[in-house]
Amino acid sequence: MTAELRIRAAVVGDIPAVAAILLAADQLPPGEPPLPAGSQDAYLRHLIERGTSAVTDLDGAVIGFGATVFTGRTTHLADLFVAPDHQGKGHGGRLLTAIFGDRRPRTTFSSDDPRAMPLYIRAGLSPLWPCLYVTGDPGALATPEGVEVSGISLEEVAVAEAEWSGADRSAEIAYWRTLPDVRGYVVTRSRRPVAVFVGRRRLNGVGRWIDRARVAPGEQPTVPLLAALRQAAEGGHLVGACVPGPSPLLPVLLRAGFRIRDRDTFMASEPGVIDPVTELPSTSIP
Repeated sequence: MTAELRIRAAVVGDIPAVAAILLAADQLPPGEPPLPAGSQDAYLRHLIERGTSAVTDLDGAVIGFGATVFTGRTTHLADLFVAPDHQGKGHGGRLLTAIFGDRRPRTTFSSDDPRAMPLYIRAGLSPLWPCLYVTGDPGALATPEGVEVSGISLEEVAVAEAEWSGADRSAEIAYWRTLPDVRGYVVTRSRRPVAVFVGRRRLNGVGRWIDRARVAPGEQPTVPLLAALRQAAEGGHLVGACVPGPSPLLPVLLRAGFRIRDRDTFMASEPGVIDPVTELPSTSIP
């Protein structure tokens, strides 16, 4: 009997099968602890309810998943993965066509898997810059002068991002609240907001993570981003962020002993939709 293969819209009931494939397909850097069971369920539910998502269904079994989200400035491929036993058979390309449609501009972050980037290039995206996952001791950073950091609501973070970059984060707020110990912050200079960011506890391992940060237009980015890293740690001894290769923050962190633990490549159908100098992006929904 011939197997029945189809691509259909993902539904919430697919989450257990999709989560199992994600954990099986995810390539963690050496020494990185695995994600706890169930830690991706809220993220997958958000993608299914918020974006355009699909699964590859083989005789009733889910063997692949993909999702795009429109952020207000780009249609972003948030995730695409196929069960290891079914990779290399064209399933990823068919999923990509289904979830991107004809929408542009489009963006994604490509892993180092050698099969990923050619797939995205054929879909009209070009590799633009590396995105480096950097961690270290915030105490090794010089105390930024001339700025202050205080807590704000996640709604206020979203409002500032919309004003400064055109990215609509309002639909992400409910998902942000599912993240562990998540907090919104603003960096001010002379009482004027110069950056906003979101910090949280890491899903796996120890320490805290900047989920995203954005510097106001016209502001020199290094000092506000340094302040963000120190504050996001909340007094802990390990903090991390996704730092674009062109960011002026990167050499400062490396000189302070921060280490690059992993990397992706930012890809876009046209340059300039995300600014690698003034942003620390989230690679799920930047």
